Amino acid sequence: MQASSLPEVNSRQLRAVLAVAEYRSFIAAAAFLKTSQPALTRTIKQIEATVGASLFSRSTRQVSITEAGKEFAAIAERLLNDLKIGVENVRELAEQRRGQIIIASIMSLAHVALPRLIAEYNRQFPGIEIHLREAVHGNVQDDVRSGLADFGLGYVADMPEPFTTESLGAEAFYVVLPLRHRLARAKEIELKALKDATLVSLPTDSRTRRIIDGAAATAGFTFRHVVTVNQFATLYSFVRNGVGLTIVPDRARPPAQDPELVSRPLVRPRVSREIGIVRLRGRDMTPAAAGLLTLLKERLRRPRRV
Repeated sequence: MQASSLPEVNSRQLRAVLAVAEYRSFIAAAAFLKTSQPALTRTIKQIEATVGASLFSRSTRQVSITEAGKEFAAIAERLLNDLKIGVENVRELAEQRRGQIIIASIMSLAHVALPRLIAEYNRQFPGIEIHLREAVHGNVQDDVRSGLADFGLGYVADMPEPFTTESLGAEAFYVVLPLRHRLARAKEIELKALKDATLVSLPTDSRTRRIIDGAAATAGFTFRHVVTVNQFATLYSFVRNGVGLTIVPDRARPPAQDPELVSRPLVRPRVSREIGIVRLRGRDMTPAAAGLLTLLKERLRRPRRV
């Protein structure tokens, strides 16, 4: 089809046809469109001349739609709907490619898992500025509750109102120790084997610390924490220097190729935690934040064990 053979009809004219078809009155349709009746009449005549068919039958008492008018009105409605959807999609894509996202995350995820995923997102949307606030779980809750963070990553068990959560699965805890340590030869390390060990640990207000202290208390002993630090990288520096061992969630373990450290599953009992997305109930997300959240859920979600 030649481009010159396509009818030249704009969205204003399409809306005019739909208004007259709905109200069956040029006066009422003009009032709805906030235009004058003569202007609306001229618009309808222009469309009829363009398509080469009468769309409405006029009489002194009423306006009725012709068969050609019914068909054209159906086409006009589809075109306007498609145009609306297309404009919204373009606007959403434009919004997703600029702006700022603030994530509040527990340190164990921020330390290892998030840098790689955020780098992947940044390559696709380089115009988005991302702020990562890494902290203990209580601070993650505060950031989400206050609206400072678009969403949080943390523990999802027993979360109070006004939060809504989505689980990404459970992850086990591991013992991290120097390669030369006597327990490094074991494939797994039982909790009771750490009864007399010295530990390098996170602060007492971190959920990781409370989980492992709770497991020890259940087993009938108390861990001996000799050094307390705030960052996982610092934990591992102390472990490398022989100050003590440490216990961390799976995703926070040092890389497998670390030349000085090894990590072994903590067993009997296995200690785990459920992590996921933490959001403020009822808060709408920007397209940019929603796009990043979708990526994180795809990459971080773990299948449930059967």
